[in-house]
Formats: sequence, C-alpha cells, structure tokens
Amino acid sequence: MIAYAASADERMPHIALVAEGFDPSIPVPVRIHSECMTGDLFESRRCDCGEQLDASLRIVIERGGVLVYLRQEGRGIGLINKLKAYNLQDLGFNTAEANTHLGFDVDARQYECAIHILQDLGITQVELITNNPDKVDALRKSPIQVAARIPLVIQPHAENRDYLVTKQELMGHLLGL
Repeated sequence: MIAYAASADERMPHIALVAEGFDPSIPVPVRIHSECMTGDLFESRRCDCGEQLDASLRIVIERGGVLVYLRQEGRGIGLINKLKAYNLQDLGFNTAEANTHLGFDVDARQYECAIHILQDLGITQVELITNNPDKVDALRKSPIQVAARIPLVIQPHAENRDYLVTKQELMGHLLGL
C-alpha cells in the first residue's frame, strides 16, 4: 500500500494497492476506483461500488495488478452531498438528476491524480478494469496507453437496477443491461 498526497499532513490520501508480482514492463491490470463509503464499507445495495471493488481486487491479486483508490466520494461531490443526493433519490430523482439538482455535475470526478500515481509506479500500459468510458478517455488523453479494457459487470439487484440503468443510459457505462 502506497499513500499519495499533495502534502505530508494530508489526512485523506489517495492509495495505490500494488499486488505481488506487479511488473510495470507489461500492460498492468489496473482498477481506478473512487471511494464509496456506503458501498465499499457498508455494502449498500443502492450502487455496485463495493461489489466492483471486491471483483477488481480479485483480478488485481490474481494478475499482479494495481488498484488506485481515489478519495473522491460520491462521484466527486463528497459524502455529505452524496447523502443529500440519496434523499433526493428517495423522492424519485435518479442519481444524475440528484447531483445536478444539488448544483453539481453528474460526475465531478477527476483522474489526473490516478495518472500521476500510475506514472510514479512506472506504468506505461494498462489493462483498465472499468465499465466507465470517461476513465478510458482520461487515460487515452494521458501518456498512459490503454492496451485493453477489462469489463467489470456486476449482476444488478432489485435495489440498484434503476441506478445501473441510469449509469448505462445517461452516463454511457458499458454494462450490457
């Protein structure tokens, strides 16, 4: 585990988990995962984040990859605003509408930090573990080459089906629903 921060007193650094057998001279399986306290830690069924994290870790461990854990909760709006968005979702808003109703972009995440972390680790080529075309595009616009995309499709649950459909239809996520 390697912590990355802008300063030594940073309380919430980004983290890189580097698997045994990691070899930066070949395309590295990489998951860029944005923090989701409700899904990653508390196993919320509103999203598929925790299940994606678990599945990604299995791939990273099996194939000698890297997981970059970015501290940008709630697609970049923070935990408090994410909880406000949940309240709006309970009133019938979808995840995208809730974020914009609160005055945020649908997805405010940034991937520059992840790119810097990958470069620091000596990674020049990745097999990106994602369904999100924005992550693929962000890396393709960087010095990091995307050699392949590893799909990460999680079976929907009754509680998150609408959320996943919104991700697919409005955000272009490659879910095959």
